[in-house]
Amino acid sequence: MGDTPRGTRRIVSHPILSSPARETVEFTWQGEQLSAFEGECISTALFANGIHVFGHHAKDNSPQGIFCANGQCSQCMVVADGLAVKSCMEPVKPGMRIEPLQGLPSLPVIEQPVPFREIEEIDVECLIVGGGPSGLAAAVELGKAGVRVLLVDDKDRLGGKLVLQTHKFFGSIDEVHAGTRGIDIATLMEEELRQYNTVECWLNTNAVAVYSDHKVGLVRDGREYLLARPETLLVAAGAREKSLTFRGNTLPGVYGAGAFQTLVNRDLVRPSEKLFIVGGGNVGLIAGYHALQAGIEVVGLVEALPECGGYKVHKDKLVRMGVPIHTRHTVVSANGDEHIESVTVAAIDENWAIVPGSERSYACDTLLIAVGLDPCDEFFHKANAFGMKAFSAGDASEIAEASAAIFSGKIQGIRIAKALGKDVPEIPDEWSRIEQILKSKPGNTEPEFLPDKREGVSVVFHCEQEIPCTPCTSVCPKQAISTGDDLRGRPKVIGDEIGEVCNGCTKCVTICPGLAITLVDYRKDDEYPVISLAHEFMKEDIQPGDVVTVLDTEGVPLGQAEVFKVAAGKKMDRTLLVRIKAPKEIAPRIAGIQVQESKVSEPMEQYVTRMSDDTIVCRCERVTAGEIRALIAQGMRDVNEIKTVTRTGMGACGSKTCGSLVNFLFRQEGIPLDETTPNVDRPLFVEVPLGVFCGTAEEA
Repeated sequence: MGDTPRGTRRIVSHPILSSPARETVEFTWQGEQLSAFEGECISTALFANGIHVFGHHAKDNSPQGIFCANGQCSQCMVVADGLAVKSCMEPVKPGMRIEPLQGLPSLPVIEQPVPFREIEEIDVECLIVGGGPSGLAAAVELGKAGVRVLLVDDKDRLGGKLVLQTHKFFGSIDEVHAGTRGIDIATLMEEELRQYNTVECWLNTNAVAVYSDHKVGLVRDGREYLLARPETLLVAAGAREKSLTFRGNTLPGVYGAGAFQTLVNRDLVRPSEKLFIVGGGNVGLIAGYHALQAGIEVVGLVEALPECGGYKVHKDKLVRMGVPIHTRHTVVSANGDEHIESVTVAAIDENWAIVPGSERSYACDTLLIAVGLDPCDEFFHKANAFGMKAFSAGDASEIAEASAAIFSGKIQGIRIAKALGKDVPEIPDEWSRIEQILKSKPGNTEPEFLPDKREGVSVVFHCEQEIPCTPCTSVCPKQAISTGDDLRGRPKVIGDEIGEVCNGCTKCVTICPGLAITLVDYRKDDEYPVISLAHEFMKEDIQPGDVVTVLDTEGVPLGQAEVFKVAAGKKMDRTLLVRIKAPKEIAPRIAGIQVQESKVSEPMEQYVTRMSDDTIVCRCERVTAGEIRALIAQGMRDVNEIKTVTRTGMGACGSKTCGSLVNFLFRQEGIPLDETTPNVDRPLFVEVPLGVFCGTAEEA
């Protein structure tokens, strides 16, 4: 990746996304003139130009790149026009001079007095921190009630993680836009919010602190520091990705799945040619699918548990594209010098120990870490400690799907309106029930049911797990599909019960978020029926007459079949309807078409080992697990004492990435967390330039 020619990383064609016309600006990187799109972040511009190493750490000269791409860590720091900034949050400006962060930056020499201004204070009935699905949903309810709301978000657009989600959502069409893509849900929710003139939205605005006098510090556009005095506070700041300890875990090319989705789906940059994934939750499974759509090879995915924790339809969708999933496996090391070149994985036994001889290495240039999320709830807890009327919603309250976050926000919006004395309707009991259903983990998995019917049009449901999802029941014009009384019920055809026959309209096929419905049409040829299935890749890549490999739900090849027809239309929402002909013996079992050849996932001839046993826990200060374990063995139980000795947690991120890892080390060493003293949080939860925080005048 380091030898990639400049300017070749832009995604110019995508099955779901389109590239808007944007102005280009020029900037320099280490004196070399490069181009970027106006308004995009520095990190995106560097990746688009094939640059992945953003500097070297002052302590051990280790290469630094991105990890979270969400402003939560500090691994992507660069020097822009003389100032150290997070490259994932700082937009490129015309003529900007960008340099790698090498060593420790020097403080500027102040030769004359610095002018200051008064810090502006604003009053508002409700301050919402976070413009993602829960924050938007709450703001809509508060807008309906006439509440004066200030919603702040640190990005340049509303929607939070919705703007990264190109797939269709689960849940109910009526309640949470199920069957609609996340990127479009963000637009719909913003359009609804804009109807209410009592709601003001500030983008590119960070909430940085909550104070004992019930004020909240805000930094707007990176330059202006203000204080808000809200009567109520809603924390809807989402979640941050968890880190993971293994050898080579901080190499450039090892980063969070959310960072990958930001680059690919938000910024239309292809950051990788060949990637590997750690973690089989929904985030990891979906990221793998998004990678394939962007033309990136996915070598494989490892999950430490016996089964993936994400929805089975997400897992099935990935394996039938040709991606192997290795359960009961873990990552041993990321290997490379300046950038990851391969990953070594191994099987683990019931005691989570590596099985000797099971090690395998796979060539890749990117390793995605998708091992869960931690709520961004520090603002909520601090506000509660100071006695403020504080509420939380979405992932800041409980980690769940975005559809659940929407409902969580709606409920909290009404609760806040009531707390402010507004005359609003009571929260329907049904809302709380739906919220809990949407938050629920995947339910029972049953064997796939293949209908015996071999005439007419047969509907085949390849979803075997109980999850909250009913779009197919809503779009069937015959009302012949039902999940029973529960959103989580498995769908079934009830045509015989109500006297209706499927006419093969395929609406259920194209709306299914899991691409888990096929139609088998025996009407013209019962020996070689036509199978209709959904396909979300470029139309140019699959044409009538092509012979494709077809797979079952679990990704097992069933044979080859000829493509009969490929259809696309506005009502299909960027989903292709592919019709193939196949023998009746395999027709009902066909669930998808292989996209990626199996040779992509073959291991290297010999697995790679790394010489060093040091595993980095604190990315900012380059503190290893061995250093911390030694102090725990000496009897240290106070995280603040460990911080004093090693500087763990003293870096720019303020222990956001290493805090949970230190707790994990205590547990590994047999020390219960209730016997430890936790880290004292900083007064400011987000880094702020001192000049901005002090209120220096604009001209300074």
